[in-house]
Amino acid sequence: MKFAHVMMLGSLAMASMGSAVAADDNELFGGQISGNVKFATDYVFRGESETMDGDVPVVQGTLGWGNDDGWYTGVFASNIKFADPNLEIVTAPYIGKAGALGDSGLTYDVMVFSYLYPGASYSNYTELWIRVAKQFGQANVQLEVTPTLDDWFGVDGWHGVNYAVHPSYDFNNGVKLSGSLGYQDLDGEGAEGWTHWNLGVEANYVGLTFDLRYHGSSVGDSHLVYGTQTEIFDDRVVFGVSKSF
Repeated sequence: MKFAHVMMLGSLAMASMGSAVAADDNELFGGQISGNVKFATDYVFRGESETMDGDVPVVQGTLGWGNDDGWYTGVFASNIKFADPNLEIVTAPYIGKAGALGDSGLTYDVMVFSYLYPGASYSNYTELWIRVAKQFGQANVQLEVTPTLDDWFGVDGWHGVNYAVHPSYDFNNGVKLSGSLGYQDLDGEGAEGWTHWNLGVEANYVGLTFDLRYHGSSVGDSHLVYGTQTEIFDDRVVFGVSKSF
């Protein structure tokens, strides 16, 4: 019934901004242009397959701009597949600010991220991503609180907040282990939240990033929202390969 989000979703947009290159050709308005293209066997966001249980592979892209003051903006896009035949593509413009919290060693990232569905504008909605992170040597821990700013997935009176922790460990050899544990709270008549998680490994090789990840959730047959289509929340392994520029 819904598309919640990216690889990421939301995560893909912020990750690609962090990969901005320093070439002069990429300079624009005092900042840098960056991008990311990804091919994957599925698109799983907060435990939910955005492709009808992995029915089709996905092609995703992000094009962004960021400057040294931490301001960034851009757009994410991906093919999707739902029971509603009008939901075929999602485009997601975003704008945000990242930086450090004084000398605390903490960093922050605050981003407004809008989910827009060409041909299905009744499902459009916007979230406010708020993240705080701390580096511990090669390990990093990120805390996320992401409330909706309007009706969740266009459902009248439904509002949500995603709470999550995202730990990672970089082996400094091109390999990184990362995961996520979260709870998508959902309020409104007939609404119900769920727990979601993932664990995977990323490896950089020949200029590409390979990602192999296991996804799961707590959604079962008794879930108020997804009880008739729990297969899109089945545990699954997703493989992806991406290129940043």
